[in-house]
Amino acid sequence: MKLTRRESKQRRHRRVRGRVSGSPERPRLAVFRSNQHIYAQVIDDTQHHTLVAASTLDAELKANLASGANCEASAQVGKLIAARALEKGITKVVFDRGGNLYHGRIKTLADAAREAGLDF
Repeated sequence: MKLTRRESKQRRHRRVRGRVSGSPERPRLAVFRSNQHIYAQVIDDTQHHTLVAASTLDAELKANLASGANCEASAQVGKLIAARALEKGITKVVFDRGGNLYHGRIKTLADAAREAGLDF
């Protein structure tokens, strides 16, 4: 039986989340990608608490972006999430691609976050 695209993504997401978990020492950098925007959160899974968040809907990014659905926007979100995490003293994270394939906008966000100082 052939899986639909949605079912394949859900399977990958469950598989990734089974292996990746955030801790207070090394929280999880979770990425969600929609057709219009991209969102990133740094989450401590032991306390079920979001420590830092950034997206293309943030006022400081939205004014400078032509579209929230391209690699340029993803790079800006990656830099912003890294800057906010470093302000809170978070330097090491675990990357959670959220069932998305690691290329395009997801890879661009991860690379920008690494360049801005996050270690994963």
